[in-house]
Amino acid sequence: MPKVLIADKMSPRAGEIFRERGLEVDERTGMAPAELLEAIGAYDGLAIRSATKVTPEVLARADSLKVIGRAGIGVDNVDVPAATQAGVCVMNTPFGNAITTAEHAIALMFALARQIAAADRSTQAGKWEKNAFMGMELYGKTLGIVGCGNIGAIVADRALGLRMRAVAFDPYLSAERALEIGVEKVEFDDLLARADIITLHTPLTEGTQGLFDAAALAKTKPGVRLINCARGGLVVEADLRAALDSGHVAGAAFDVFVEEPARENPLFGHPNVVATPHLGAATEEAQENVALQVAEQMSDFLIDGAVTNALNMASVTAEEAPRLKPYTSLSGLLGGFAGQLTESAVKSIHIEYEGHVATLNTRPLTAIAVEGLLSPLMAGINMVNAPVIARERNIDIRETKNERRGDYLTLMRLTVTTERQVRSVSGTLFADRRPRLTEVKGIPLEAELAPHMLYVTNHDRPGFIGALGTTLGDAGVNIGTFHLGRADAGGDAIALVAVDEAVAPEVLERVRALPHVVQVKALAF
Repeated sequence: MPKVLIADKMSPRAGEIFRERGLEVDERTGMAPAELLEAIGAYDGLAIRSATKVTPEVLARADSLKVIGRAGIGVDNVDVPAATQAGVCVMNTPFGNAITTAEHAIALMFALARQIAAADRSTQAGKWEKNAFMGMELYGKTLGIVGCGNIGAIVADRALGLRMRAVAFDPYLSAERALEIGVEKVEFDDLLARADIITLHTPLTEGTQGLFDAAALAKTKPGVRLINCARGGLVVEADLRAALDSGHVAGAAFDVFVEEPARENPLFGHPNVVATPHLGAATEEAQENVALQVAEQMSDFLIDGAVTNALNMASVTAEEAPRLKPYTSLSGLLGGFAGQLTESAVKSIHIEYEGHVATLNTRPLTAIAVEGLLSPLMAGINMVNAPVIARERNIDIRETKNERRGDYLTLMRLTVTTERQVRSVSGTLFADRRPRLTEVKGIPLEAELAPHMLYVTNHDRPGFIGALGTTLGDAGVNIGTFHLGRADAGGDAIALVAVDEAVAPEVLERVRALPHVVQVKALAF
């Protein structure tokens, strides 16, 4: 039974869902880092919010960990590259708090436009400074949206409802999507020059770190207002304070800061700044939604292998997982078969999908095939980190798909190019949904793989099969099945022999010494 640790406070329904799905759950919130290091080795899954820090040190102690689920969108507290290297899937819940975060950005926009926070402080102090707080209508103004994904699109929808104009900068926003949500797609400098109000909804990456610095702020319209409900670090806070002091920026509303909890900050104390303590997702509805989503996603992953909203591996829906399961076995066996025969550095991997399998989501199948190929060559490989490790070693991975059927209803072919040779292996699923080989190195060979096998390549000569059988029999090796294939009479041939137990090294040497033998390998599946 998979075991999950809930390390941050979240809706009680999360624990209930895990238990309803048959998982064992411990809820230990507020643990110190040392306590987490001590405990994490016992768990298959870790459910967190923003408080728990998943560092390389934590991952190094997480011997059984398979998945980290972040109830929310930001994963700044998770070392995703280290998790990937450790083979741990990292998922978030990007849609559970989208409406809540978007509404908070709209609320801050109103607060800026009408100076609500400052007016409230003044009024409650008994000053009644009615003429001191001259506001700005939002009607007809241009809202610049930096990052127009799910949250940004919701903000755009609400802004259009206020009869504002919306322009968006997002390198990943297609022209069709921009038209669909009613925004004008523009370049960054164009947005800076045109927007009366700018709202940020982009993740914090190397490319967006310090995006709004002194140079960018200088390009904005005089009197611009800036809203950040996304991530601290998108704005250079000291540069923004200088722009506020000069009056070039009329106001700023921030829900996120470079350092949190924000006890001190360059923006604090400025009369034209509205600050909230990271409240973007702070509604009862959002907290419930993200907790339920992360529990469902993690349960699906640990029980069925479904992958939803993963940041470091291909997604597999709960509906796809059962359909893919027979093919995951096939791709793993093909990869493992090729990997055990590989004796020099891998340069490229080409996976071809033909027939029915080509209509499916093949990305996870490719990852599993690469895992199977690399596992015999290095330790600690799984489908999460296999593609990354391959890229780090400059191994080119390519997949092609052809939905037309050939000799088989469905077929997968794995071709491995190494420093010395090119080797291919093909396989299919028969009516019983069990995987079978169909071809090795271009030689037809129909065989079902067994836990222990002997792979022999040889020159096709009379008497070889008898000599091989006699050698194995004299060594006390019992043969389960014996599969043969050859390119042509007298040419290259392959024998794939299923045996009851692993073949001893000395027996392999006897087989290797037989006339006409080219290669001998003991295989395990």
